[in-house]
Amino acid sequence: MAAAREPAESPLTPESWGKLGMWIFLAGDAMSFGALLAGYGAIRAGSTDWPVPSEVLGISLTAFMTFLLICSSLSMVKALSAIRHGDAKGMRNYLLLTIIGGVIFLGCQAYEWTHLIDAGLGLTTNPFGNYLFGTTFFAITGFHGAHVTAGVIYLTCIMIQGIRGKYSAADNNKVEILGLYWHFVDLVWIMVFTFVYLL
Repeated sequence: MAAAREPAESPLTPESWGKLGMWIFLAGDAMSFGALLAGYGAIRAGSTDWPVPSEVLGISLTAFMTFLLICSSLSMVKALSAIRHGDAKGMRNYLLLTIIGGVIFLGCQAYEWTHLIDAGLGLTTNPFGNYLFGTTFFAITGFHGAHVTAGVIYLTCIMIQGIRGKYSAADNNKVEILGLYWHFVDLVWIMVFTFVYLL
């Protein structure tokens, strides 16, 4: 009786290399955000005059921003599902919704920053207490905002390629990789919202 042969592992393809590259990038990025949040926690724990976030920051506005990013993550899922079913128009529409969500988020963040700066909060000034509150707040939210900005540009590029007919039910790997990035940005914001705004 012949011995059963185990199936050979399939070699890495260009598609899987792309996903692997994105996962490696996101792992490194997660460590960057982790270091920022850990630094924030350490500074806050050692401070005797740290302001109460709910008294300084706009929790209602930020809760709306969080909801907006969660909705944009859902529209990203729908975009990938649409192209996997051969619906290129649906993919483009859902990507556009995701872009709009990202742009509104950035607009709300710009409004929040402007309001806080007008109230006297800066990188080295804080009328509400410890000046490092402003330093860590702007560093963390600014770093995340840069990722959202990059994500909006990334989404726009993929949408333009989709308009040109680049993606189909059989070829949509780049849309999936984009989804990995956007979901990561959304997940990180939930962590930022929890640690910086709520706790």
